[in-house]
Amino acid sequence: MTRILVIQYSQTGQLGAITRSMMAPLAAHRDVRIDWQSIEPDPPYPFPWGLLSFLDAFPESIYLDPPAIRPPAFDADAPYDLIVLAYQVWFLAPSLPITAFLRSAHARVLCGKRVITVIGCRNMWTTAHRTMSALLREAGAHHIDNVVLTDQGPMWSTFITTPWWLLTGNKGPLLGFLPEAGVSHGDITRAARFGRALADALPAITRGESGPFLRGLAAVQVNRFTLIGERIGERSFRIWGRLVRAAGRPGAWLRKPILIVYALFLITAICTILPITMTVAAIAARFSRRLGEEAVALEAPSGSSGERLPVYDRV
Repeated sequence: MTRILVIQYSQTGQLGAITRSMMAPLAAHRDVRIDWQSIEPDPPYPFPWGLLSFLDAFPESIYLDPPAIRPPAFDADAPYDLIVLAYQVWFLAPSLPITAFLRSAHARVLCGKRVITVIGCRNMWTTAHRTMSALLREAGAHHIDNVVLTDQGPMWSTFITTPWWLLTGNKGPLLGFLPEAGVSHGDITRAARFGRALADALPAITRGESGPFLRGLAAVQVNRFTLIGERIGERSFRIWGRLVRAAGRPGAWLRKPILIVYALFLITAICTILPITMTVAAIAARFSRRLGEEAVALEAPSGSSGERLPVYDRV
């Protein structure tokens, strides 16, 4: 019997749909036991968000300050053969509930275990991936595969559709031409290819082989266009985040005026600075060898190649 633990936090429900699709072929296998664990922040985060409560989460997100969570129900000392850790990206960092889990005593379940990470996000995920890799190393885990599913719309449209979804609960489509926010239904369905590949790899997993098991399935593709933008965004979040944290704990009234000013700054930057930055990033992405090498490194260990898709990618 192969034992698998799935740990996730899905605020909107999208990440839960991704992990269910991915794990369905394994859930149907008679020699596999899957334990599901949703991380529950205490108190829970709202969905849809209010604007100020949404912005109030960014300083703690970027500085990895964990909120309180309810104790998970799984046995942290159980002999799991594989752990799947699914997370959203909040402000270029792993979502706060997942950070809280990784910073808790319950994360000892990861020690010595093989871990597959699954990301469902807008499009900027590489900074969070670096952070997650570091947190997994601290926990003593073996990070063997990474799966990334991103929003279906072009980058410019997601600056409108994603905030609209998070603040209203309405995914769209919007204005008659903007696509729905979030990962497409087709991509969620196709996530089952990873479960099929893992099902075929069960003998190797049971033997304790180290993987990766998801190569050749187009598991992750880095958009070089976003790498420079992420660096700029992370610096901005850290500068403003330090200022907001100095005004008190999350929810403190002194933080609200700063958050309002930051919201105005962010809107102005998106409308003025961002187009220039993205133009420079596009040129750098096309001609910079260093960015190309960085992209290849970030796609490890699962990679972007698709030679096994004809075998496993079927609807």
